[in-house]
Amino acid sequence: MGSSSSAPAVEFGSSDGKPIMAYTLSNGTMTVRVLDLGATISSVQVPDSTGKIKEVCLGYDEVAPYLDWTTNPYFGAVAGRCANRIAKGKFTLDGQDYQLATNNGPNHLHGGDRGFDKTIWTCDASDATSITLSLLSPDGDEGYPGNLRARVTYSLPTSSSLKLEYEATTDAPTLCNLTNHAYFNLADGGNGVQDVCNHEIQVFADFYTPVDETSIPTGEVRSVSGAMDLRQKTRIGTQIRRADNGIGYDHNYVLGPPNESGLRPAARAWEPSSGRWISMKTNQPGVQFYTGNYLNGFAGRAGKGAYHKHHGFCLEAQQYPDAANRPHFPSVVLRPGEVYRQTTVYEFGCSSSFPQGPI
Repeated sequence: MGSSSSAPAVEFGSSDGKPIMAYTLSNGTMTVRVLDLGATISSVQVPDSTGKIKEVCLGYDEVAPYLDWTTNPYFGAVAGRCANRIAKGKFTLDGQDYQLATNNGPNHLHGGDRGFDKTIWTCDASDATSITLSLLSPDGDEGYPGNLRARVTYSLPTSSSLKLEYEATTDAPTLCNLTNHAYFNLADGGNGVQDVCNHEIQVFADFYTPVDETSIPTGEVRSVSGAMDLRQKTRIGTQIRRADNGIGYDHNYVLGPPNESGLRPAARAWEPSSGRWISMKTNQPGVQFYTGNYLNGFAGRAGKGAYHKHHGFCLEAQQYPDAANRPHFPSVVLRPGEVYRQTTVYEFGCSSSFPQGPI
């Protein structure tokens, strides 16, 4: 932690009689609000090309929508115990079959009916520019084996970066794949008339994992081509209807090796009207690029417009979806004595054109 004073905190609401707290991190250039409910990043405010600091993250200014799945598609929350989808909610581990909730059509999504996104985490420490939150997911939680202890630290290590660091341990073999489900709109935080189709995107991936009609990977690791090839800057709206599922991007991209930072370059995006850009790097082997295909008019922040289809995009660092059932995918199994670690860094800035060079 960078200083002795705690991050400013206010009571945001309550759930089942327990208070929900909101913590504000700020370094003078960017401001991030974090809820202990779901370890949720509920607000990210950064400068535009004129120096005005405004919202770039979808979220709510009151607690009620966060507590209702019909109005909260994981906005800014930590997804777990196993993020993304598991086919038919089933997996076998060390010869034991497990059945999880099927909360996304026939499949299991983001940890189940009451995943980490709907849990109040404990604030272990905070200061002006960082916060550490933790939880204990007990044995049998949402059908998963083992007592899992998870921790996430959000920090602002530079004037323009947001760093996410996760750790988890278990007392029995289990699955662990954590991510943050922040939705970004670099124009106006999704609260205006602008969707993200005019953003330009670049994803540093030569391969992706195609999916079936229920968004479960087929098992193939396919070379990118056509609309799925985002290695060069691409206007999101140009190819969005040609993405593999026909309704927008919601795909796991296979990232290349780490660079000198020890992290893998994942993606960057730029929005022309504000001049803002975001870049992402991570130690994870995949990134889910999702274009808010199922946003359907959720009420936005107080006094602002609603969140409609494609009003935000996500860049979710992860192991591959359904890895529990695909032995040739990187493993999501966590065993006693091992420590799950994940690091993701989002960098923000402004430029008059799409940024170039390494990230």
